Amino acid sequence: MLRKIRISIAAIFFICITLLFLDFTGTIHAWLGWMAKIQFLPAVLALNVGVIVLLVVLTLLFGRIYCSVICPLGVMQDLISWFGGKRKRNRFSYSAEKRWLRYGVLIVFVVLFVVGLNSIALLIAPYSAYGRIAQNLLAPIWGFGNNILAFIAERIDSYAFYSTEVWIRSWVTFAVAVATLGIVGYLAWRGGRTYCNTICPVGTVLGFLSRFSLLKPVIDTSKCIDCGLCAKKCKASCIDTKNHKIDYSRCVVCMDCLESCNKGAISYTMRKGSTTTQKSEEKVDNSRKNFLVGAGLLAASAAKAQEMKLDGGYATIVKKEPRAKFRTLTPAGSLSASNMAAHCTGCQLCVSVCPNNVLHPSPYLENFMQPAMSYEKGYCRPECTKCGEVCPTGAIKPISVIEKSSIQIGHAVWVKRNCIVISDDVDCGNCAEHCPTGAINMVLSDYKDKKSRKIPVINKERCIGCGACEHLCPSRPFSAIYVKSYKEHRTI
Repeated sequence: MLRKIRISIAAIFFICITLLFLDFTGTIHAWLGWMAKIQFLPAVLALNVGVIVLLVVLTLLFGRIYCSVICPLGVMQDLISWFGGKRKRNRFSYSAEKRWLRYGVLIVFVVLFVVGLNSIALLIAPYSAYGRIAQNLLAPIWGFGNNILAFIAERIDSYAFYSTEVWIRSWVTFAVAVATLGIVGYLAWRGGRTYCNTICPVGTVLGFLSRFSLLKPVIDTSKCIDCGLCAKKCKASCIDTKNHKIDYSRCVVCMDCLESCNKGAISYTMRKGSTTTQKSEEKVDNSRKNFLVGAGLLAASAAKAQEMKLDGGYATIVKKEPRAKFRTLTPAGSLSASNMAAHCTGCQLCVSVCPNNVLHPSPYLENFMQPAMSYEKGYCRPECTKCGEVCPTGAIKPISVIEKSSIQIGHAVWVKRNCIVISDDVDCGNCAEHCPTGAINMVLSDYKDKKSRKIPVINKERCIGCGACEHLCPSRPFSAIYVKSYKEHRTI
């Protein structure tokens, strides 16, 4: 019964979190957005003490419930492992803990955060990894299915569905998502929870806490007949049947062992005494030291602002040639690129709900796969605040429409040599016509000649950097106007 309850709750969490990344309308987030905010690493980066305490208490009471129920990457591994078990049943066996690898990865993970390379560290973060898989691999399939339904609905005069543009926002991130699915999927297919118990930094932290959990699977040696079936069913490979020991730091409380034992020799209850070898007990102190050092560094890195060496780009309709780098544009509510870098998990939840296709994963090392703004396919509409509404870490803080209209993320810059008014001697004014704040005015190119063509003049004090001018500029191959970001956002 415990196993069925665990699977049912895990399935609900997995489906709902997946829908958060597939729902391009953003409506589901109003009901289920809290599921993203209770993920472990987003809560740490958001300094959400309430959620962190809740997850720690859950682990100390029930073991690694987070890994088996709440974490979407963990549930995905269970699903893949389940399919792998169709070919060969009872395929697992006990293996000793690779402590040097687990804590080594955790230390490297924390060090990368401290030195400002958190975007690289987040490559192995479970929630972020699953977000990239869902957004880059599942969302296009979902979009194609939606468009088919929209096509059918249109033919019967129904507006229940509407078509949306399906495109790959970043081929680099797409490749990372494919590689992540391949590696994690292979490990799950062959070894169940191998990734969780050797690489995942969240699994290592919670694994340390689960050693002291109140409730856990316990082997009753008086009932055990040494059949070894529990170890063969254990996807965490943590049951040593020869010594009747369970490594609780790796146990994800999946309850498979309870169901497999037909003698009732394993029960989920309060543990009395030690179920680890004396040798492992002697190492607890060292692991505790490693954990405390790692936790301290992680807490310090969560509040540390990152150095900005960021990029920008011309808006394009056709392919543009590269230009000099500028700071990356980040959406209103993110405060600055450094704040974004310090708190963003790179899960791309904001990218998936952006209705104007302005947000895309950055391909640059300093903010790798974190959201950046570009105006090739649209501009940031002043009335849209969806990215801040769905962000689980506070990297993009929720703001009102009124607040967004007064936040300056950058300002437009006119490039005279690219403007068709100058280069082609034709009238334009497209940028001024579509500027929502009236920051662009057309003036005579030659104030002495009233018949001269008009060129744009930008009032930086009114420009909010929405990119409408850049997106709609007809100049080719380079835009004649682009948005240059501010180091820190300003308020009009």
